[in-house]
Amino acid sequence: MNIQIFGKSKCFDTKKAERFFQERHIKFQSVDLPTKGLSKRELESVVRSVGGIEPLINEKHPDAALVKYLLPDAQFEKLLENPSLLRTPIVRNGQKATVGEASKTWAQWVKDEA
Repeated sequence: MNIQIFGKSKCFDTKKAERFFQERHIKFQSVDLPTKGLSKRELESVVRSVGGIEPLINEKHPDAALVKYLLPDAQFEKLLENPSLLRTPIVRNGQKATVGEASKTWAQWVKDEA
């Protein structure tokens, strides 16, 4: 299992994701989105895995409504340049990914790995 958790240090759901994997003694790489962001290829992989850009947009961000009206390519570029627009946590397991709290999916990953 190759887990990466992209999140914000003060995000409750990011802490919940980290705690989920810690409790199961599964190693993960934690990435602070505001400082590091996602690379273009990482974002492409997540978009493919979650079924588009829409689920990645943080509804609580002040610019979320504006981003939704952009064309998909422009949305992608906006998310790349401003990672605070991304909903957290983004949890990657190889080619699979989740956005937001998804403990049922994470539990399935653990079960599949066993």
